[in-house]
Amino acid sequence: MGERLAGGSVALALLANTVATGAMLFVLITMFGPISGAHFNPAVTLVMHWRGTIGTRAALGYGVAQVLGGIAEVWIAHAMFDLPVWQISQHLRAGSGQWLGEAVATFGLVLTILGTVQSRPAWVPASVALYITAAYWFTSSTSFANPAITVARALSNTFAGIAPVSVPGFIAAQLAGALAALGAARVLLAPGDYPISR
Repeated sequence: MGERLAGGSVALALLANTVATGAMLFVLITMFGPISGAHFNPAVTLVMHWRGTIGTRAALGYGVAQVLGGIAEVWIAHAMFDLPVWQISQHLRAGSGQWLGEAVATFGLVLTILGTVQSRPAWVPASVALYITAAYWFTSSTSFANPAITVARALSNTFAGIAPVSVPGFIAAQLAGALAALGAARVLLAPGDYPISR
């Protein structure tokens, strides 16, 4: 929708995507936080697993659901806008700047979650939504920051897509950023319980 209404303006299309994503993240995290801990992101789930707050079986189950849910969302979006449901993205996103952008985006997202859960748990939905809204603009990669979304967007040859050949580099950068955030949290944040992982 953003691309269609932007009249060729990439900045306007990005702004439209940014606002919709941030608003929906706030709603989804608020709604599903009490049910599943709002596990929509394999990088976040993996960090919670590394912290020992979610078991291996649950983490794997979440990971499968995250990837399949992302793919289903892409196909539903295509159907809503009368696009071919099956697509492969041609949008190349590669290079050290893009990968660094994804590492930074994921690092900031994970650290935002860990820090906010510890200090202001009720603010997690707003903090995550605002972080992603900002990260769309301050990262070179437009902040995918989610391996499941990265896989799903490879199946959309739209403004938001990513070519399959670009996916491994993005996911590697996301996992590196998540691991760096876990290390930073151990140094910066006092030990404590992280209830979002429950």
